[in-house]
Amino acid sequence: MRGFVFVALLAVACTSEVRAQDAAAGEKVFGVCKTCHQIGESAKNGVGPVLNGLMGRKSGSVPGYSYSAANKDSGITWDEATFREYIKDPKAKIPGTKMIYAGLKDEQKTNDLIAYLKQFDADGKKK
Repeated sequence: MRGFVFVALLAVACTSEVRAQDAAAGEKVFGVCKTCHQIGESAKNGVGPVLNGLMGRKSGSVPGYSYSAANKDSGITWDEATFREYIKDPKAKIPGTKMIYAGLKDEQKTNDLIAYLKQFDADGKKK
């Protein structure tokens, strides 16, 4: 009986655990982002700014993109934790942002998206 309980508890613990980041899966998640954002060596600003080199970049700093004052004045430097908060509910993290997106609530999809974005340096080259 104890063995059964242990196996049952282990099964529950393993199914609730979040998988590691998966850049290939993150590329699929990025499909939604492509409507407004580009990434990679040939990326250009569109409705939203280029996302090359996002991690470590100050919010509102991509040359040639017309940011909202809220974004420029947010004082944010993007890292994983800040991006997680933002992508979950952009308007809550930066009130007044121009970004029109309801938010990504799925933690695993967020993990995967971050893995995908982190591959690209500021020039859009994969690291």
